[in-house]
Amino acid sequence: MIPKETADRILDTAQIADVVGDFVPLKRRGANFVACCPFHNEKTPSFYVSPAKGIYKCFGCGKSGTAVGFVMEHESMTYAEALRYLARKYNIEIVEKEESAEDIALRQRSESMYLVSGFAAGFFKESLRTGEGRAVGYAYFKSRKLEDETIEKFGLGWAPSGRHALTDAARASGYKEEFLIDTGLCVKRDDGSLQDRFHDRVMFPIHSVSGRVIAFGGRTLRTDKSVAKYVNSPETEIYVKSRSLYGICFARNEIARQDRCYLVEGYLDVISMHQLGITNVAASSGTSLTVEQIRLVRKFTRNITVIYDGDSAGIHAALRGIGLILKEGMNVKVVLLPDGDDPDSFSHKHTLDEVRRFIQEHEQDFISFKTDILLGRAGDDPLRKAELINDIADTVALIPDAVKRSVYVESVSVKFNIESQILFDRINRTRTEMLLADKKQRNARSGRGRPEQAEEGQEAVFAGSAIPDTEPGPAVKDPVHLDDPSLAPCEKELLGFILEHGDKLLAFDRDSEFYQENGEQMTVAEFIDSALASDEAEFANTAYRNVYNEYFSMYDEGLAQDLIQRRLLNSTDRETALVASDILVEKYIITVENYRNSLTSVGTQLVIFVPKAVMAYQVKRIEKKLKELSSMLAQAGDDLESQTGILNEIALWNRAKVMINTKLGR
Repeated sequence: MIPKETADRILDTAQIADVVGDFVPLKRRGANFVACCPFHNEKTPSFYVSPAKGIYKCFGCGKSGTAVGFVMEHESMTYAEALRYLARKYNIEIVEKEESAEDIALRQRSESMYLVSGFAAGFFKESLRTGEGRAVGYAYFKSRKLEDETIEKFGLGWAPSGRHALTDAARASGYKEEFLIDTGLCVKRDDGSLQDRFHDRVMFPIHSVSGRVIAFGGRTLRTDKSVAKYVNSPETEIYVKSRSLYGICFARNEIARQDRCYLVEGYLDVISMHQLGITNVAASSGTSLTVEQIRLVRKFTRNITVIYDGDSAGIHAALRGIGLILKEGMNVKVVLLPDGDDPDSFSHKHTLDEVRRFIQEHEQDFISFKTDILLGRAGDDPLRKAELINDIADTVALIPDAVKRSVYVESVSVKFNIESQILFDRINRTRTEMLLADKKQRNARSGRGRPEQAEEGQEAVFAGSAIPDTEPGPAVKDPVHLDDPSLAPCEKELLGFILEHGDKLLAFDRDSEFYQENGEQMTVAEFIDSALASDEAEFANTAYRNVYNEYFSMYDEGLAQDLIQRRLLNSTDRETALVASDILVEKYIITVENYRNSLTSVGTQLVIFVPKAVMAYQVKRIEKKLKELSSMLAQAGDDLESQTGILNEIALWNRAKVMINTKLGR
């Protein structure tokens, strides 16, 4: 464990331009540096590095952060790994805090398993080059049109036909039987002797995201039906199948650059597409796609294109995967290859340009894909058609983002000539049922018994979030998931004032309604915090709320503004660091800032714009409340008493909205 004092020293020493410059050629532009972004393809530089603020920011893809954040993002490292990388770069010695005996034992055990797996990978790789390995295994890979460079890149190998070849080699090299068994490389027989799990098979090493060998898949070349086609490593402490993707370590950088992951099913699908030149490809390794695998992809992109075989099994797998991907807030498209082809065979039949063009021309969103597949089954039967529409609506209901749901609802409405409100009603019911089911599962796990209804306010949020006239935020990429896009722009603006100028005093005129009668002046942070407290309001978007709370926990300790900024930017919570860096980087770094500051002083701007930002947020919250009341009014039916009460409340909120808009000069 890295001591906090050492971590602070590393963060203070690391120079953003120096660190980024190790990976990206930077060009000076004024006080800053620019480059083409390493995280996505572009011809015109939109990637800025600000040495003064210690931050990088791409205005094309939205990636941003500090030196440690850049290393984490670019090299797919954890926070601790990135700190160690920077420590090595700047020759800072890390004296790890004393670990408990249990911690040390677990770490050493995992490291031993990695080392044994790495040894096995080398053994299988070497076995492919000579004797039966070259005659059988290498010949097989060549028959699958794999080049030597590709075989080397993926570490493909051969497990000898003898049942003790690996065991004997590992023992001779000093590896303990305990770890040969625990990694699943060897099996202990009833008589106590060891036997290789893999023998007489071509071998596919499976790597972690960082590139370490964690498991293997072995394919037999025999036609004997009694022999399993594939034998795979069992799950271990270093390998959990549902959390692993084959080829992810070779694909991660290109996935981030292309901002898209092509997801296929098998080892050779990945290998052949990489050989062709399409390298943002990974596979679920013969297992059904899991939530953990989707979340692994989400570290690099929010866009997945599923490329499966065009047969019934491929279609079924694609249909199942769509719901999981959407539920995780990802964007999904589907490409079905011609029946009889898989990505492996298809990539060998076509050129790189032909495959890229095919994918581009045959990518379908999930609505078109489901419609094409299921509409054929429905035919002219109106009931089956209704089932299809309900099925698509239920799929839309899985999407957590309300704005995306609204867009898809309009698409389905037009496609099937059905009123959008009918779809929203179905989606609202489905999302409420999902909420209740999720809560029931949580309560069951925690032993709290069965829930009778959703938690107060949550059902209303789900129901209201799908109203078609929900106002989206501005059309810019946000680095984090937004729970409520309609309130996000205002919350981001208020948070921006706090992070940039939270410690500055607001010098209101004596005749201002904001002037303190007792003569005390308030800082920007205190003004905004007291305004929200008086309304009993808190940010609706979790990402912004967390940063807000983190800021004030440090502000209340009396920490300096620049220290608070630095701690937020280097937060171990990735989302907090992303929000802070996104806000603290000026969009117009070079000229506009100087021009703006020449017009009025920062103090004058704050006195004008901070209260306006607070009032604009109040208006947005009132508008959201009015939408909820309008929905309640529509559901009141013929209940005159309920209608009257709701109408009176609407009138009160409308008067408040008019009053605030008058102050804003609207």
